Amino acid sequence: MRAIGFKQSLDITEQDSFVSFETAVPEASGRDILVKIKAISVNPVDYKIRQKSAKDVTLDEPKVIGWDAAGTLEAVGEEVTSLKVGDEVYYSGDLKRSGCNSEYQLVDERIVGKKPSSLSYEAAAAMPLTTITAWEMLFERFGIRDKDKGKSILVVGGAGGVGSIATQIAKQVGGLTVISTASRDETVEWCKLQGADYVVNHKDLINEVHKAGFEQVDFIFDCADLNFYWDAFVELIKPQGKIGSISDAKEPVNLIQLKPKSVSIHWEFMFTRSSYQTEDMISQSHILNIAADLFDESRLKSTINNTLQGLNVENIKDAHRLLESGKAIGKTVISY
Repeated sequence: MRAIGFKQSLDITEQDSFVSFETAVPEASGRDILVKIKAISVNPVDYKIRQKSAKDVTLDEPKVIGWDAAGTLEAVGEEVTSLKVGDEVYYSGDLKRSGCNSEYQLVDERIVGKKPSSLSYEAAAAMPLTTITAWEMLFERFGIRDKDKGKSILVVGGAGGVGSIATQIAKQVGGLTVISTASRDETVEWCKLQGADYVVNHKDLINEVHKAGFEQVDFIFDCADLNFYWDAFVELIKPQGKIGSISDAKEPVNLIQLKPKSVSIHWEFMFTRSSYQTEDMISQSHILNIAADLFDESRLKSTINNTLQGLNVENIKDAHRLLESGKAIGKTVISY
């Protein structure tokens, strides 16, 4: 099978930042399924892994990354119970295993969902990582329930992959009032299309939230830069509110600032369950299946915004360039 990988952590402009190569199709065993991939999408974790995992070494074999895919199930391991050959599936995968930038991939059934029937492979491939991330933050880390309907949430980075679907889920499933952040005309419009009740400029966050009519908010979901916005978050969060982040803090934040308000802070990393093989790994399959029903009911919509044709080095590079620019809106997908 064909796969795209890298042997060194190089700048994306370098010729060998990605290489195409042939390798054997893996065989499914245990709880693994073998997927023939139809489409993949890219996320910031992709370029972060590429930049860091082979900085001062040359790997013997190319490392294959990528953690969003949709395809058809080709074979199953002897312990698989929830899926069968021929099923259409979508999933994010496991950070510790070979990624989806290839024609076939092995993945544990417990982190795989049945593809929404109403979505194309491309539209479905855009959604697993961001949907699981947003769902876990909102309903597991924050613990949002029916009693919270009508409460306010500030989504910082509203036009990105996670911010886009978080806005939809918070509004459509959680019943929250959503304030998303954006600064360009095109990102403001995108956030509105995701269902944001208010869109504020993150460049003057406190004043913008106040101008929207909110002195403070119940929840803050940071998808951008915890360090940069920390002081604003401390001011904007309500007493007993909750702050959650998926960004990579480069330095410690001053948690003592939250004590007077009894505010809690939550990290979300959707690879925790697969990385540590937690007892509740299968919850990610459940999340994807619940989300599939919501997509099919048109309560949620895919955040696909850019499609490239063909599994090749140049398309992978182009997708990484766009993400690294910080200008990406929604999700970029590569169709096979």
